[in-house]
Amino acid sequence: MTLGTLPYILALVLVLIGLYVIVAKKNIIKIILGVAILDYAINLFLLLLGYRTGGSAPIRSPDQIDTAAFAAESVDPVPQALILTSIVISLSCLALMVSLAIRLHEKFGTFDMTRIRELKG
Repeated sequence: MTLGTLPYILALVLVLIGLYVIVAKKNIIKIILGVAILDYAINLFLLLLGYRTGGSAPIRSPDQIDTAAFAAESVDPVPQALILTSIVISLSCLALMVSLAIRLHEKFGTFDMTRIRELKG
């Protein structure tokens, strides 16, 4: 294992933690936090895919265009755009999940999924 693979391993560990929390926990708030951790882990992985050591922003003036040097030095901007879109979408999904959790707590008086399934109403 090299030092370059360490961030990828961290992203994988965060994905596994998020999946464990989503599957194993019964509290709605903990499940929402697991979804947030999973989302941040995927964003980290996308950021790592577009990273290039010593890379620069893909912005050049027209008189500085050297295609081979430009392709070798610039960082891929597509994962960064995907991450910005993902942040906006995940924030709205998190707000929806929190509002549904609040409504469930108002109706059933608990955040425990097993107790909510037992209650009729």
